[in-house]
Amino acid sequence: MGAERRSPLLVGLVQMRCSEDPAENLARAIAGIEEAARRGAKVVCLQELFRSRYFCQAEEVERFDLAEPIPGPTTESLAKLASTSGVAIVASLFERRAGGLYHNTAVALDADGRLAGRYRKMHIPDDPLYHEKFYFTPGDLGFASVALRAAPIGMLVCWDQWFPEAARLTALAGAQVLFYPTAIGWQFDVGGDEDAAQHDAWETMQRAHAIANGVFVAVVNRVGREGGIRFWGQSFVADPFGRVLARASADAEEVLVVECDLAEIERTRRHWPFLRDRRIDAYADLGKRFRD
Repeated sequence: MGAERRSPLLVGLVQMRCSEDPAENLARAIAGIEEAARRGAKVVCLQELFRSRYFCQAEEVERFDLAEPIPGPTTESLAKLASTSGVAIVASLFERRAGGLYHNTAVALDADGRLAGRYRKMHIPDDPLYHEKFYFTPGDLGFASVALRAAPIGMLVCWDQWFPEAARLTALAGAQVLFYPTAIGWQFDVGGDEDAAQHDAWETMQRAHAIANGVFVAVVNRVGREGGIRFWGQSFVADPFGRVLARASADAEEVLVVECDLAEIERTRRHWPFLRDRRIDAYADLGKRFRD
C-alpha cells in the first residue's frame, strides 16, 4: 500500500510586534489567530513570550510580575478561542509554577479548547541581551509529541532550535510538525554580511532538523526593535526535504497560512531512511558533556 492519503494540514504562524501592554499583545495575537482560522488553518502558532516585549535583555526582578500560572488567564482566553474557532493553538508563556520558580513554557490547546500538552524550554541561554537564566528554570518535562486532532506535533522554544538532539527526540516521539516559538534578532548591527550570515545559520539549522528527521518545521519569530535587539522576523515553514514553503517579512507583522502535506513524511523517509540507519548502539557518548 502507498503512503496514507489525507487532506493537507494548514498551519498558521502569527508574526507580531509587541508593545508594553500585555492586553494589547494578547488582542493582537487573538486577531492573528482568527485571521489564520478564517483562512483555513487547523493549527496556529504564536511567537515566543508573545504577551510582552522581550524582557530578558536586563535582569530586573519586577519583570517576574509578567508571569502567570498555567492554566491561567491567557490559557483560558486562548482555550475559548480555540473552541469557538475550531483551531488548535500553540502559545509560548512565562509560566509561574510557584513562588520563585518560573519557566519559559509552550502550551498546546486543541480545537476543543482542551489543554493537550505543555513543554518547558529545556535549553536556557545566557548571552548579551538574552539573560534567560535569570528568569527561567530549565524544563523538566522532556521532549514529547502532543496528539492534536489535526496531527501529532512537537513544541520546542527558540534556543532549543540550535540543538539537533531536541529535534531528534521530539520526532522520535512521533511529532510530524515541530513548532518553534522564537524571539531572535540582530543585537549589534555589525553590518549586512554578518547580519545575513547570522540569519542564514539560524534558518539552515532548522531546515536541517526537517531533513534529518523527515518532518515539517514551523518557526514563528517576532519583528520590530525592542531595546538593543532588532528582531528579524522571517517566520517560515520547511518541508521534510528542507524546502522553505513560505517565509514572512523581515520587518512587518504577518500571518502565514501554509499547506503541509503530511503524506510527504512517509514518502521522504522511504527515500531517505535516516531513522532506519541510525546506529543507536554507538551513541552512548552523547550522554557526556565532552569526550576528553
